[in-house]
Amino acid sequence: MAAGNDGANKPEDDDPFGYLYADGQAAGAQPPQGGGYGYPGPAPAQPGVPRTSYNQVRTVGERQYGQHQQQPYVPPQQQAPYGQPQAQYAAPETYGGAHGGPQTRQTPIPPQRGGGSGGGPNTRGILIGAVAVVAVVVIGITVAVITNSGDKDKGDKAGGGTPTTAPSQPSETPSTEPSTDKTPEELPKQDAATLKLGGSAGTETVVKGAEGAGGVYVSGFNQVGASVTWKANMPSDGKYRLTVRYAIPAVDANATLTVNGTPNSNPLGLKNFVHSSDPNLEKNWQTTWAPVTLQKGENEIKISCEQGNQCNVLLDWLEVTPG
Repeated sequence: MAAGNDGANKPEDDDPFGYLYADGQAAGAQPPQGGGYGYPGPAPAQPGVPRTSYNQVRTVGERQYGQHQQQPYVPPQQQAPYGQPQAQYAAPETYGGAHGGPQTRQTPIPPQRGGGSGGGPNTRGILIGAVAVVAVVVIGITVAVITNSGDKDKGDKAGGGTPTTAPSQPSETPSTEPSTDKTPEELPKQDAATLKLGGSAGTETVVKGAEGAGGVYVSGFNQVGASVTWKANMPSDGKYRLTVRYAIPAVDANATLTVNGTPNSNPLGLKNFVHSSDPNLEKNWQTTWAPVTLQKGENEIKISCEQGNQCNVLLDWLEVTPG
């Protein structure tokens, strides 16, 4: 193949950067004159001579920076060992100012004093601050609880107790059976003088201290066959107490108790429970009671003086109380 017309330049001139390499320099490559790549103004074209490059470049290190002269290019074989600072790559702040001023130096930042081994943030101070905040919150809550407790105690003492906060609710299913725990006001009570009297029993008002209406009581009970009979209407079946108020001349007495036609196995004791030695009846009013089993509705309760009883007694009233 015939050689072409390469123009007036040698092949080594085809590479505009050949002068930068050792083999190009050995082949006689020369840096371009009158401007080049990256610099103002391309070299003027010569008539009849082909252009070898669109831009002409300068040798590394030729360019001027203000009034400071750039360090010349150092061939690779003359560079400093690895790890040592290179002259051509010195930090910009080591040069003078744009107008030739003195060189400047960076001032190293002093390490911060604090908790970390590497000079990091003061984590110990932050932790102490957080613990202090938590302690203040806990103390505030404790004081509030103690204060509220003290106010509550004062309110309880002033009001006599702790009031309920919710109103009591009625039972959803009311009981259809009456309760056997009745108060004395709900159970029957009657003056003995208003009961059915039998035998020698009668009424009078001579002895003071009787609680019956008008001070009336039953007397004449000291004869065999004397009796009082009571028709007591009970709300429910159950065991009760029959309470009797009486007066005796400081001597024990007794009588026969019969419930719904069945005599009680034990006599009704009308003893001198007050241990009086004064036979004055007015000073010896007292009460006694005996257990009885009653049915719901009407019940017949009879107290009588039978053979073997000591019946020298005055009767004031009779009452049924919870057993």
